[in-house]
Amino acid sequence: MPNSHHPKRKISLKPYGIEHEDFQYQLTSAELHDITLKKNMGREASSGALAVNTGEFTGRSPQDRFIVKDEITEDKIWWGDINIPFEPSKFDALYDKVISYLNERELFVRDCYACADANYRTDIRVINEYPWSNMFAYNMFIRPTAEELRVFEPEWLVVNAPGFMADAEVDGTRQHNFAILNFTRKIALIGGTGYTGEIKKGIFSALNFILPVEKKTLPMHCSANVGKKGDTAIFFGLSGTGKTTLSADPYRKLIGDDEHGWNNENSVFNFEGGCYAKVINLSAENEPEIFGAIKKGAILENIIMDDNGAVDFADTSITQNTRVSYPIYHIENVRRPSIGKNPKNIFFLTADAFGVLPPISKLTPSQAAYHFISGYTAKVAGTEAGVKEPIPSFSACFGAPFMPLHPTKYAEMLSKKMLEAGVNVWLVNTGWTGGPYGIGTRMKLKYTRAMINAALNGDLGLYSYDAYHIHSVFGVAQPRECPGVPTTVLSPRATWNDDEKYYKTAFKLSNAFRENFKKFESYASEEIRRGGPQRYAF
Repeated sequence: MPNSHHPKRKISLKPYGIEHEDFQYQLTSAELHDITLKKNMGREASSGALAVNTGEFTGRSPQDRFIVKDEITEDKIWWGDINIPFEPSKFDALYDKVISYLNERELFVRDCYACADANYRTDIRVINEYPWSNMFAYNMFIRPTAEELRVFEPEWLVVNAPGFMADAEVDGTRQHNFAILNFTRKIALIGGTGYTGEIKKGIFSALNFILPVEKKTLPMHCSANVGKKGDTAIFFGLSGTGKTTLSADPYRKLIGDDEHGWNNENSVFNFEGGCYAKVINLSAENEPEIFGAIKKGAILENIIMDDNGAVDFADTSITQNTRVSYPIYHIENVRRPSIGKNPKNIFFLTADAFGVLPPISKLTPSQAAYHFISGYTAKVAGTEAGVKEPIPSFSACFGAPFMPLHPTKYAEMLSKKMLEAGVNVWLVNTGWTGGPYGIGTRMKLKYTRAMINAALNGDLGLYSYDAYHIHSVFGVAQPRECPGVPTTVLSPRATWNDDEKYYKTAFKLSNAFRENFKKFESYASEEIRRGGPQRYAF
């Protein structure tokens, strides 16, 4: 792999206000691993991976994510609970405070970039307080060659100070932690949280504004892979729906597991140079590619391990959101560079804890737009004693927390591209079957894989009444047969053995869809509105 350690190049941090020279530039992954151990900031697992604890925050903090409201953003951003405005003067003052805090610390600096397609490449400089955060940036962004580094001119700056605590009353934040994007100064400023996902998602959010607004390119919260014949598949889905797992396929090359662009030159490109996978209940048997990627160079977050360094992937005593980051070359079966042609198939993944959506169904273009804007999955109950009901969860475009524009802008772009490329769009339920959470069981991974393979191979055929059944509540077309999957599994109603309960639950979910969609109705075309579930209920 390209070794991005390039000691000959001298850089200065003075343009950013950092006066000292006490920083390590472009260290290798192994060097950062060793420094983390030396500083007692992590331990080595028996696999060779570095295990760290991210501290108070073990996940992103959406209420503490801000965008500076200025001339560039004022009229374009979809302001509200997701994109919270921040005053430019408050940003400048807070930035200066963070910089004076970093002026008293040893720092770790990395030059890297996002977007595998050279036409869309965004060069980034990351300044970290902690060595392992810098190693995360090595893993997750794309690593420049020594040649590229010689002429590297950073466009965006990420300043990451987990130990800096804001004073909410003075600084204009909600509490002591914050992640703020400034599009005029091209800075992502992160403080008060050690959760590394804020670094990656900060740049993702920036690209979700820059690409559609300036480059007419659709940014997507999805994974992607490519088959032997060059056919690209895209998997949209929220956390926990199987995006990373299902795109890591031994028979298809991985383009990327989380963030991609789809441009007007008909190609799909990865934004990242690595993967950030959930490891809760990870096993070598179910997810061999991810399991095998956990070795020297990978960073495990918030896991529990014994004195011998053996990890207990089932232990969620710190968080349910245990994770691993690793450079993409830890997966053997990857596409180089991380670019594919126009997709032939798009999968919307949902973990339906109500157990009423078909395990796979084919969507019309208007249904595809409707489901994309809705971005449905269900939060599993059971975190509180006595709560048995699943909770529907909608995240527009399967990635609302990272979407600065109005969701219909992305949906219109996607609809146009799907029509032009003649893509098949599938809704895949990786959630419950045979009843809701607590009664039914989770869909077997081997069945989901078989259904996805059948769709990719064309085994589910063209739509016809003989081959498909139209779901009476959601109106989606569910295949009657699929190689490797028992016929009963394909019909959610048949798995319940109780029609009345099934339909009551199905209508409950369809009402939740319609209720959620109200906020988009005025923006959405009649065609998109027609893609929703039936408009009546018990």
